[in-house]
Amino acid sequence: MIELYTSATPNGYKISIMLEEIGLDYSVHEINLGEQEQKSAEFLAMNPNGRIPVIVDHDNDDFVVFESGAILVYLAEKSGQLLPVEEKARSRVLQWLMFQMGGVGPMMGQANVFFRYFDEKIPAAIHRYQHEGRRLFEVLDRQLEGREYICDEYSIADIAAWPWVVTHNWSGIKVDSLDHLKAWLDRMAARPAVVRGRNIPERGSKRDTTRAGQKIIVT
Repeated sequence: MIELYTSATPNGYKISIMLEEIGLDYSVHEINLGEQEQKSAEFLAMNPNGRIPVIVDHDNDDFVVFESGAILVYLAEKSGQLLPVEEKARSRVLQWLMFQMGGVGPMMGQANVFFRYFDEKIPAAIHRYQHEGRRLFEVLDRQLEGREYICDEYSIADIAAWPWVVTHNWSGIKVDSLDHLKAWLDRMAARPAVVRGRNIPERGSKRDTTRAGQKIIVT
């Protein structure tokens, strides 16, 4: 049994989607970010960085894994799914996983901060992160030309990227003319496990999301 500590965020949805795809039994503990539950002593004992998601694998001596990318790799290896065994194919998936972890997620996260959450609007900062987010989308669009999924076969690279890219409107980043990317977004959204996973936990209203985001960035 996997225990998942999560919230209604792109990084959280990566793991609920993954768990739905691979079919492992799991339970969910929703962490209230606005109330700073991720900073509690109990949570920090699992993840010293105070961020979701975290899993506890009770079938493996209560082993704890934090960081969404590390969790995806752990679950892929545990289940034998969604991460190739062959050396070069595995490396390609991990490269695109790191592309999301080091690029798409951080840039869109900062776009959200300056575009949605800061009371003071700083045009140069908003432009910087929206422009870089768009550039990264263009990289993905080129990669997806002639492919159904980022590395041809469906993998953790897709599961990592989709929950962030699909929120492009919230970040103020347009996907106009990125036809391969838009087709991939639709293809992903049609997967039953993605539909289920993106609602675990359920998303709040835009107003609630904005308030929670504002509380997180000032604490």
